[in-house]
Amino acid sequence: MWLTDFSTLLGSAASSPPLEITTIILGTFILEDAATLLAAMQVASGAVALPLALGSLYAGIVLGDLGLYGLGRLSAKHPWAQRMVPKRRRDLGRDWVSQRVIPLVLVSRFVPGLRLPTYTTCGFLKAPFLTFAAAAIMATLAWTSLLFFISLKLGALMLHYLGPYRWVGLAVLVLLLVVAGRIVARWQSDKIGKDG
Repeated sequence: MWLTDFSTLLGSAASSPPLEITTIILGTFILEDAATLLAAMQVASGAVALPLALGSLYAGIVLGDLGLYGLGRLSAKHPWAQRMVPKRRRDLGRDWVSQRVIPLVLVSRFVPGLRLPTYTTCGFLKAPFLTFAAAAIMATLAWTSLLFFISLKLGALMLHYLGPYRWVGLAVLVLLLVVAGRIVARWQSDKIGKDG
């Protein structure tokens, strides 16, 4: 449902770059991979300029990543969280995470289901913010660029072959992406459960 609303809003914002930017950034907060696919489809159809779409995606995704880190930092100040994770364990975790921030962030960007727990944990354990932010930017540039340009090619093909029904193809593609992400996340969770 929100896919059609997002694409309609993005299409109606075509004459207003600030509205296009706002729509794309807000879309990344809802479901960033779907927002990336939809923005690429709009670029393929000529409704949105490529630099605007890609820049807005980068900005929205990085802001979301920094927000997750911030939520972790805020939660560390809550007495309930402090009771759940004793200071000694937090100190050990901080040392471990601080030495591995870049690989943790990069892996989390590419493995579905890991970003929320990893980024909030980095914040909770007070991983170095600038290192985290740099890693989040690098990972976003790599992942979003890859997904965007693949989606752009698929969008052009769907536009050519499906015409007005391209949105059905996009909905199927988004659904497959979400289902595949959930399958990989469940597989990872089961694997961790068996190993732990």
